[in-house]
Amino acid sequence: MRDPETNALDGDPQQKVFIKTYGCQMNVYDSERMQDALTASGYATTDDASAADLYLINTCHIREKATEKVYSEIGKLKKMRNAKREAGGDMTIAIAGCVAQAEGEEMIRRAPAVDLVIGPQAYHNLPRLLEKAKGGARIVETGFGLDDKFANLPAPQEKRVKAGGVSAFLTVQEGCDKFCTFCVVPYTRGAEVSRSVAQIVAEAEKLAANGVRELTLLGQNVNAWHGAGEGGREWGLGELLFRLADVPGLKRLRYTTSHPADMDDALIAAHRELPMLMPYLHLPVQSGSDRILKAMNRRHTGADYCRLIDRIRMARPDIALSGDFIVGFPGETDADFEDTMRIVADVGYVAAYSFKYSPRPGTPASEMDLMVDDAVAQARLERLQALLASQQQVFHNSLVGRDVEVLVEKPGREAGQRIGRSPWLIPVVLPENSGHIGDVVSVRIVGSGRNTLQAEGANARSRAA
Repeated sequence: MRDPETNALDGDPQQKVFIKTYGCQMNVYDSERMQDALTASGYATTDDASAADLYLINTCHIREKATEKVYSEIGKLKKMRNAKREAGGDMTIAIAGCVAQAEGEEMIRRAPAVDLVIGPQAYHNLPRLLEKAKGGARIVETGFGLDDKFANLPAPQEKRVKAGGVSAFLTVQEGCDKFCTFCVVPYTRGAEVSRSVAQIVAEAEKLAANGVRELTLLGQNVNAWHGAGEGGREWGLGELLFRLADVPGLKRLRYTTSHPADMDDALIAAHRELPMLMPYLHLPVQSGSDRILKAMNRRHTGADYCRLIDRIRMARPDIALSGDFIVGFPGETDADFEDTMRIVADVGYVAAYSFKYSPRPGTPASEMDLMVDDAVAQARLERLQALLASQQQVFHNSLVGRDVEVLVEKPGREAGQRIGRSPWLIPVVLPENSGHIGDVVSVRIVGSGRNTLQAEGANARSRAA
C-alpha cells in the first residue's frame, strides 16, 4: 500500500528529487508542473542536491553559451554521482527544457552521465520515462507529439501551491509560429499550441482556492492564444482575461510575452475595461530600424509599433511598458542603432531586457554575413542601457508622493518590513503593519531606488483578501 502523505510504497524509502531551473517564467512554471508529476508518482522534493536520487536540470537556450554551461554542469554532477555510488547510493541525471530539445541524441552521445533527455512537450511522460532510465536504458524524448501534455499532467499539488505565495504563473500557450530569424523557440518549443478555456479556468480556480491573488498568464507568444471556449467557439486572449476576472479570490491579472502583430482590438479593450488587468505590458520591439526588423522577420515596422503603443495608451493612459532589444544584429549600422535609440526615446520604457546579438545554431541569423564587431556592439549596448536606466528612474521618481495599490507578497529582509508588488511590477518595501500577506493595500510612496520603491504605512488602507 502507498502512504497517503508521501505516496511511497510501504517499506520503501521515498525517492528525492532536486530540480534546478534556468531561464524564463515559463521554465519556472514547467519545473513546478514536473514537480507535480513527480510528487504524484512518489517523489519528494529536496533542497539538498547531494541527497537527491534524481537531479533534474530544466535548461534554457536563450542566453549565450547556454549549451556549454549545461555540459559543464553535467560534468560536476557526474562527480557528485560517483561520490554517492561510492557511499552505496545512486543518482539519476535528467536534462529537460530547450537545450535538451535542441541537443537530443547528441547530449546522450556527448555526456554519458546523462540518463534522460526530455523536451518541453513530453513532461507528462516524465515518471514513465524515469522508470525506463532506472532499468538501465538511456532515454531521449524530444518529439512534438500529439498528446496534450497539460491534460495528462496532474493538478497542481496543494502543498506546492500553498508554499508558492500569493502570485503564480499559469501557462496558457506554448510554441511560436513567427520564426524571428534570431530565435530558437520555434525549434525547441514547436508550433503554437493553446490550452482550452476549461483547462485554464480549472487550474486558475485551484490556484486561487489555495491563496493565489495575482495570476500571470504565460506563453512564448501569449497574445496569439486562441483556445476552445464554451460551446466549442474559439476565444481570444482578451475574452479569456474577462473570464478569469470572475474566478473567486483572484485580484490581479497579467500576461507575458506578447508579439506586436497579435495585439488585437479585443485585447486592447481588456486593458481599457478590466481593472484587474494590471497597467503593465511587456511588448518587445527588438529594434527601431525597419531594415533590421525586416532582417529579423518581425512582421512590423517601427511606425507600426509606435501607432500600436498610441492605441494602447489611449485605452489605458497609466500603462507602463517594458521591452526587449537586440543590438549588434548582423548588418546593423550606426544609423540603424540610432533608429533604436529614437524609438526608445519616443516610447519611454520602465523596464527592458537588452542584449548584444549572439548567434543561436540552426537559426537563419546565425548564417548571415556582416557580423558586427563586438566592441562596437558593446558600446551600443552601454548607450542603450544608460537611456533605459534613466527612463526607469524617471518613472520610479514620478511615483513618489502618490498613493499606490500594492499586493503584499512576503516578509521583508529586515524586521518590521513586508515586500509587495505595485501595479507596474515594481517591488515595494512597506511597513509590516500595512497589511497581511495576500492583501491589496493603498500606501504612500515616499522613496524610489533603481529597482524598488519605499512606502510609508500611515496611509495604508487594507482591502482584505
